[in-house]
Amino acid sequence: MHEWLKMTAAELGRGIEAGEIDPIDLTGCYLDAIDAHPLRDRIYTQVTHERALAEAEAASQRAKLGLRRSALDGVPISWKDLFDSAGTQTEAGSDLLKGRVPEHDARVLANATSMGTVCLGKTHMSELAFSGLGLNPVKATPPCVNDEDAAPGGSSSGAAASVAYGLAACGIGSDTGGSVRIPSAWNNLVGLKTTSGRISLEGVVPLCLKFDTVGPLARSVEDAGLMLGLMEGTSGPDLRNPPSLKGCRFADLRSIAWDDLEPEVAAAHVETLGRLKAAGAEIVPLEVPQLEEAMGLSAILFTTEAYGLWKDVIEASPDVMFAEILERFRSGAQHSGADYVAAWAKLEQCRMAWDQAVSGFDGVLTPTCPILPPNMERLHSDHDYYVKANLLTLRNTRIGNLMGLCALSLPTGKASCGLQILGHPDCEEALLRIGASVELALS
Repeated sequence: MHEWLKMTAAELGRGIEAGEIDPIDLTGCYLDAIDAHPLRDRIYTQVTHERALAEAEAASQRAKLGLRRSALDGVPISWKDLFDSAGTQTEAGSDLLKGRVPEHDARVLANATSMGTVCLGKTHMSELAFSGLGLNPVKATPPCVNDEDAAPGGSSSGAAASVAYGLAACGIGSDTGGSVRIPSAWNNLVGLKTTSGRISLEGVVPLCLKFDTVGPLARSVEDAGLMLGLMEGTSGPDLRNPPSLKGCRFADLRSIAWDDLEPEVAAAHVETLGRLKAAGAEIVPLEVPQLEEAMGLSAILFTTEAYGLWKDVIEASPDVMFAEILERFRSGAQHSGADYVAAWAKLEQCRMAWDQAVSGFDGVLTPTCPILPPNMERLHSDHDYYVKANLLTLRNTRIGNLMGLCALSLPTGKASCGLQILGHPDCEEALLRIGASVELALS
């Protein structure tokens, strides 16, 4: 059974379909592994044993009757602690929401459950999802699978750890500035950022509604595609047997994305581009000057909306917050309504320039993150280092959020070094097909 903990969600689903795996045994295997793991309480906030076993029993019965609802019917999944789950605490990593128990599941959780997935429980995260580092001294900081003394990546830190440590077949997280892709990259996983507005945010604790997105952290591109479908109540794209990369045309984004890369990240990216060329892909260097202006708008766009949504709650109990997160929220008070409106008008112009520049490419390539996971002790003790590391961590991924794109992070084979593929808005299926071909070329 222990081999099940390393299999992809799709492989587990095929095992259930073939009658080789019983969802009850599979879920029991995962629950036992979670309960026995020494880092369990740093990864999961709540383990929903009763719910998981009840859902697994129902999936087992459907499998025996030939009535499976999806390719992942009976497969155990973890959920970030900002997705409402009926009767289970959902606190978004913050004591501001301590003891909060929703009455209903978030829409995406309800959809996935209706398609047969098994909910293992809720995973730790950066406080209110407002950090790319994953550090959370208020609740718990999950480990990074490549270095337990380093930051795990956030804000979907526990989601990544649950999959990387074999404690969930797939994790569901959220991405506002990189919160799915950063922990995926640092923990050698596949992470899908969906286009803003595609996946329902009903029952999801918000950070910035104009940028918040929902996405999976998985062991394969196929798993990410299947989970995309299940969260929408569909089967998702068929990503088996991906085509070769011959004829694919990628942009190698040089604007901003290559700045200040750590040596290991730069070397991994150059090697990755070489492997894609060897597989038949055409890669063209690209500069998009308007990105500089767009990135300069980030502080206005993200912090203003975040503080606007949370100001009253935060200022009623600021002392319960992690000081670094509190400071970042409060920085949103520095900008006026006029600043915010003007920033959005400028961003729309930058998006038009981006769309024109990338229209002839199948995808735009960057390192997912410019740096490797930083040391947690130094992040705790050095404020300036924390601020710099957090902003640099999210820099490349934020391009996808600012430009309104879907995006995929893939492991490169080098620990904690991810390849980001930026796709076109609302073209997740096309991006995933390309990603499956890239994954095959890099495997």
